[in-house]
Amino acid sequence: MGMAVRKKKAASAVDNMQHYMKIVTADACMKCTQQCQRGLNYMEKMEQPGAIGHGVPCRLTKGNHVQDQIKIKKK
Repeated sequence: MGMAVRKKKAASAVDNMQHYMKIVTADACMKCTQQCQRGLNYMEKMEQPGAIGHGVPCRLTKGNHVQDQIKIKKK
Protein backbone atom coordinates (compact mmCIF):
# COMPACT_ATOMS: atom_id res chain seq x y z
CA MET A 1 0.00 0.00 0.00
CA GLY A 2 1.33 3.39 -1.00
CA MET A 3 1.25 6.59 0.96
CA ALA A 4 -1.71 8.87 0.48
CA VAL A 5 -0.98 11.83 -1.75
CA ARG A 6 -2.03 15.14 -0.25
CA LYS A 7 -3.27 17.86 -2.50
CA LYS A 8 -2.29 21.43 -1.71
CA LYS A 9 -5.11 23.70 -0.66
CA ALA A 10 -5.70 26.37 -3.29
CA ALA A 11 -5.14 29.83 -1.82
CA SER A 12 -7.25 32.74 -2.92
CA ALA A 13 -5.74 35.57 -4.98
CA VAL A 14 -5.96 37.95 -2.01
CA ASP A 15 -4.06 35.50 0.21
CA ASN A 16 -1.34 35.15 -2.41
CA MET A 17 -0.89 38.93 -2.67
CA GLN A 18 -1.11 39.66 1.07
CA HIS A 19 2.69 39.80 1.22
CA TYR A 20 2.64 42.71 -1.25
CA MET A 21 -0.10 44.72 0.45
CA LYS A 22 0.62 47.83 2.47
CA ILE A 23 -0.14 47.70 6.18
CA VAL A 24 -2.61 50.43 7.12
CA THR A 25 -3.86 51.66 10.47
CA ALA A 26 -7.44 52.20 11.65
CA ASP A 27 -7.42 55.89 10.72
CA ALA A 28 -6.62 54.98 7.09
CA CYS A 29 -9.47 52.45 7.15
CA MET A 30 -11.87 55.12 8.42
CA LYS A 31 -11.02 57.39 5.47
CA CYS A 32 -11.33 54.59 2.93
CA THR A 33 -14.20 54.82 0.45
CA GLN A 34 -14.30 51.04 -0.13
CA GLN A 35 -14.20 49.66 3.40
CA CYS A 36 -13.63 45.90 3.53
CA GLN A 37 -14.68 43.49 6.25
CA ARG A 38 -11.09 43.09 7.45
CA GLY A 39 -10.77 46.85 7.92
CA LEU A 40 -14.13 47.14 9.65
CA ASN A 41 -13.19 44.37 12.09
CA TYR A 42 -9.87 46.08 12.79
CA MET A 43 -11.52 49.47 13.41
CA GLU A 44 -13.97 47.83 15.82
CA LYS A 45 -11.09 46.15 17.67
CA MET A 46 -9.18 49.43 17.93
CA GLU A 47 -12.18 51.22 19.48
CA GLN A 48 -11.82 49.05 22.58
CA PRO A 49 -10.01 50.74 25.52
CA GLY A 50 -6.36 49.72 25.74
CA ALA A 51 -6.29 48.10 22.30
CA ILE A 52 -2.89 47.79 20.65
CA GLY A 53 -2.84 47.37 16.91
CA HIS A 54 -0.19 46.86 14.27
CA GLY A 55 -2.37 47.54 11.23
CA VAL A 56 -3.95 45.30 8.63
CA PRO A 57 -3.02 44.49 5.02
CA CYS A 58 -5.09 46.68 2.71
CA ARG A 59 -6.56 44.89 -0.31
CA LEU A 60 -6.65 48.15 -2.27
CA THR A 61 -2.86 48.52 -2.09
CA LYS A 62 -1.89 45.11 -3.40
CA GLY A 63 0.78 45.26 -6.03
CA ASN A 64 2.21 43.03 -8.68
CA HIS A 65 5.47 41.39 -7.62
CA VAL A 66 7.06 41.78 -11.06
CA GLN A 67 6.11 45.45 -11.35
CA ASP A 68 7.45 46.17 -7.85
CA GLN A 69 10.80 44.58 -8.73
CA ILE A 70 11.06 46.65 -11.93
CA LYS A 71 10.41 49.87 -10.00
CA ILE A 72 13.12 48.97 -7.49
CA LYS A 73 15.68 48.31 -10.25
CA LYS A 74 14.98 51.65 -11.95
CA LYS A 75 15.75 53.62 -8.79
